[in-house]
Amino acid sequence: MSVRIVTDSTCDLPEEITDQQSITVIPLNINLGDQTFLDGVDLTRSEFYTQLPSYSPSPKTAAPGPDVFTRVFNRLADEGAQAILSIHISETLSATINSARIAALQFTRIPVTVLDSSQLSLGTGFLVEKAAIMAKAGKKIEEITSTLQEVMKRTYVFASLKTLEYLRRSGRMNFAIAKFGELLQVKPLLHMHMGKATAHRTRTQKRATERLLSWLEEYAPYEKLAILHAGVQEEAEALRENIRAFLPNGEVSIVQITPVLGAHLGIGALGFACISKE
Repeated sequence: MSVRIVTDSTCDLPEEITDQQSITVIPLNINLGDQTFLDGVDLTRSEFYTQLPSYSPSPKTAAPGPDVFTRVFNRLADEGAQAILSIHISETLSATINSARIAALQFTRIPVTVLDSSQLSLGTGFLVEKAAIMAKAGKKIEEITSTLQEVMKRTYVFASLKTLEYLRRSGRMNFAIAKFGELLQVKPLLHMHMGKATAHRTRTQKRATERLLSWLEEYAPYEKLAILHAGVQEEAEALRENIRAFLPNGEVSIVQITPVLGAHLGIGALGFACISKE
């Protein structure tokens, strides 16, 4: 395979897919006090969500440095790659892609193309999987990236959050807004499309779920659909029973989001990643 695909741990692709499609996953860093863990390597998802409420100080996340990408690029070149396509979480959410770009500019052994997925979680993962399938079929990078640019327009991630507390702790939102939202018992929703993250709010969890389902209906029918959650497997399974009709074969996978995303969204985040049909 002349083109190799690289991504980062926020893509939330199951290991069996990354192994099967020869996708290289670079982990982000999670800092817990004076300890640093590699996302998806040193810390399991179940361990993280069980302990998340008790972590003090709150977890911090960090992008890998350019040197990490350079080592991966060198390894893939040693393995015979003729070109690399590196696809990452939206630059509006993380500095990860900037590290990949710096490494790519300095790397001269083989061509490296860096692509902003404009998404997070399986919104990125679905694009990465498609790229890997095309690469295995012998497609050139230009054709792969052109196809992904079109698919991005049909890719969405949206979720409800149980609380604003974790976004406040992580420094990703204004403290006063977070406290105001908690006092009003606002149920926040996040919507991601084409690199633009927008926030919505409802007053009850029931209304939040209704909003999620209305988006689900709006973007149907689907070629890809999955449920995302942070530490609420039973709620995710209950939700799946209500939305099987959105896919002809009724198969809707459930994926627990990786800790580096869960550190910001908090326990109870629940939503969807999807690609609408053309």
